[in-house]
Amino acid sequence: MTQVADIAPTRIIEPDGTPLDVFSLPTDAASLEELLRDLFENHWREITFGILIQGAAWEMKADRAPTRIGMLDGYLTVAFGVPHFHICINETKGTRARPTSPEVARHRRTSRAEIYRRIGRSCVPMSWGVQLFNGANEQQITVLLPNPFLHPETDKILKEPDWSRLALWDKLRARWFGLTEPDPIDRSGSRFTHA
Repeated sequence: MTQVADIAPTRIIEPDGTPLDVFSLPTDAASLEELLRDLFENHWREITFGILIQGAAWEMKADRAPTRIGMLDGYLTVAFGVPHFHICINETKGTRARPTSPEVARHRRTSRAEIYRRIGRSCVPMSWGVQLFNGANEQQITVLLPNPFLHPETDKILKEPDWSRLALWDKLRARWFGLTEPDPIDRSGSRFTHA
């Protein structure tokens, strides 16, 4: 049985000064596999994913459902035909000929997982996502969830927010935190503002 996370968010400040409300998720392998399988098997059309670090933002969208999702030596692999990625979410041992040292294994494995909402200049949420970090606190992946302020196909700013685009965020809050009612804070913005 996978875990349910603590429902209290933590406010952190990104290096550029942008506030984030972070909701910590469980980091056991079963929970992470359930989360990632759900996102990529059931919501691949809705999400954007990649790495968002200082100086680089890889915002990728899949053009089809995954052709394979599987586990091998602690790594979850999500493949879209030939393009694929691997994320170490469980114990990794390597091969008999080249075993992975315990220090390297700890570095590789997810040690922090969270859903978050980014707070804009007007002090209301402006984007929502999921992030995983390894044992060295390096980002493994960010999954950007549908944004009510942006058109689903063009990412152009909408004149009026489409709150139905928070359905996946609400689903994640319900699954991982037992919060079945939408949070009014998530629907408090009237327009998109950058941080």
